[in-house]
Amino acid sequence: MMATDVVAAIATGNGRAAIGVVRLSGPQLAPFMCPLFGREIAPRQATLTDFLDSDGLPLDRGIALFFPSPHSYTGEDVLELQGHGGPAVLQLLLRRCLAVGARLAEPGEFSRRAFLNEKLDLAQAEAVADLIEASSEAAVRAALLSLRGEFSQEIRSLVSDLTALRTQIEAAIDFPEEEVDSYPEAGRSVVLTQLRQKLDRTYARAAAGKVLRDRVQVVLIGPPNVGKSSLLNCLSEDEVAIVTPLPGTTRDLIRNEIVLDGVTLQLIDTAGLRVTQDPIEQMGIDCARRAVQDADLILLIEDVTQPRLMERDWEFAQLPVGTRRIKVLNKIDLLVDQPYERRASDEATIAVSAKTSEGLAQLRLAILSAAGRSPEIEGLFLARERHLEALVRGDTHLQNAERVVTRLELFAEELRLAQLALSAITGKFTADHLLGEIFSKFCIGK
Repeated sequence: MMATDVVAAIATGNGRAAIGVVRLSGPQLAPFMCPLFGREIAPRQATLTDFLDSDGLPLDRGIALFFPSPHSYTGEDVLELQGHGGPAVLQLLLRRCLAVGARLAEPGEFSRRAFLNEKLDLAQAEAVADLIEASSEAAVRAALLSLRGEFSQEIRSLVSDLTALRTQIEAAIDFPEEEVDSYPEAGRSVVLTQLRQKLDRTYARAAAGKVLRDRVQVVLIGPPNVGKSSLLNCLSEDEVAIVTPLPGTTRDLIRNEIVLDGVTLQLIDTAGLRVTQDPIEQMGIDCARRAVQDADLILLIEDVTQPRLMERDWEFAQLPVGTRRIKVLNKIDLLVDQPYERRASDEATIAVSAKTSEGLAQLRLAILSAAGRSPEIEGLFLARERHLEALVRGDTHLQNAERVVTRLELFAEELRLAQLALSAITGKFTADHLLGEIFSKFCIGK
């Protein structure tokens, strides 16, 4: 599906660098070469050349690369101008490309053209953006798995298995006199069970990988002087927040981003929860209440030596229903005569000392578990929410198929709907408005 126009954009990041790249893509880029270089350049060879303005004078000097279609990133002719990485010179080169006849590329347009020209499927195209945005080594590796097509291959394998089953069932429906149905009722159930198990394994790898892509917002709340700021510093391994014995020291939200076993966590320290007449402190408490409404995980901090926070205090905090929580009992280092012993049944409670770091390893593991990180799952895919939703829809239709296994028409329809749901992941059946939404979130030049 070749486009009819040529697009151009700066393909390197903002700021100054030794090298900057301006990229063009479209049909028949040969006419652009003489205005830009004063000559044609050989395909797939690095050519040192001047980049010329409208008067034939040099704007810059660098490397030009020409990739003829279909052997290019987009599947179209692609030209790359690798010049010096100053913002001013890159803007001059881009304006020159636009003057010669290109138009400015929209966000993600190069990757969208690669998808439309079947150089990448949709999951791989999304992995390009995810690789650029990856904030940890684990996220990079997971994005690379998806970019290399391993996630797509698992989806295609599921779709292929569904297609094989559908073919047999629909042949039995269309030609009942031929007795082509090699899957009697018991056999259909076995195949469905195998399909659902295979889908469950794919979902587990995708769901665990999604945690690497998302930033998990962790909000620390509790009354004054229970050690919220100390715990923030301890988890951050840095002096992020001011710590004093005075109640009400923290007035505003204090944020710090850390990476824990590949998972990016945004830790948010909040003002101590209490009834106060101080209008500034009250504003801080109001900020804390708003923060917990957007939290993915809430750490409920208490002082183990002064257990004073009861259910009514949590009501005062206005905690959202359903948000994951971990209760953290801090200052166990002060229990000299009566050391804290965790009850085996109290799995939601972690005892720690922000002063000595005792219990911090267990707290980190609890945070990762609550965030959905599963260290035992290997080969994670850096999936997105839409991928998980499609997998869930596919599984739902397979469950429905199990319930109508004896009614071939309904059984075949549920298999068809499951196949459609899974095929949407790779973009085989995807609405144009969804494509627009996906690629609009890419950076310009990619």
